[in-house]
Amino acid sequence: MLEIIASFIKQAIIQGIPLLYGSTGEILTEKSGNLNLGIPGIMYIGGISGVIGAYFYEKSVVDINPFLCVMIPLLCSILGSVLMALIYCFLTVTLRANQNVTGLAMTTFGVGLMKVIMAKMDDTVYLVGPKQLYRWPFAGRTDALQYLGVMFFLAVIIALAASYVLFRTKVGLHLRAVGESPATADAMGVNVSRYKYCASCIGCGVAGLGGFYYIIDY
Repeated sequence: MLEIIASFIKQAIIQGIPLLYGSTGEILTEKSGNLNLGIPGIMYIGGISGVIGAYFYEKSVVDINPFLCVMIPLLCSILGSVLMALIYCFLTVTLRANQNVTGLAMTTFGVGLMKVIMAKMDDTVYLVGPKQLYRWPFAGRTDALQYLGVMFFLAVIIALAASYVLFRTKVGLHLRAVGESPATADAMGVNVSRYKYCASCIGCGVAGLGGFYYIIDY
């Protein structure tokens, strides 16, 4: 019975990691006053961007560098997600489009684009990249602990860092002020648009890593 409970807890933690990335990213976005319903689509785009980066890196080199094999997909995942964030911010912050409609449209777009790209790629792309590198220091395990690797610890670190920045720094205070009362923040000399853009880009970049973790490792 204890083994079943322990296994359940480990599985729950593992399956919660993509949600931790996504929720952390959405919290950062919403604190700026942007209700981004496109987070699921952005996670899809982050996932497929990371897979594409890993795929082309492995196809272009003979001897795979372990560091680059981890960093290139992560950076590609972040860049793809940030691009989606810039589109969202341009529509909602600059052009004043409806946030709900824009977010839902981005979710539909992200899911559809990922399915189209995956349909054109070889099935082995799902297993691309040496997973052992992402699963350090539990790479040798065969149970659920094998998934508690680099990206698991990265998710926890990002969540803790986001909490600290939001509630313990001047930047976090300004960001919360922008989300709660943009007019007041503007009167204080805070650049509201810049904070909205930066928070959305960082938040979407974090959320995109959740999509990449779900596809490439879990």
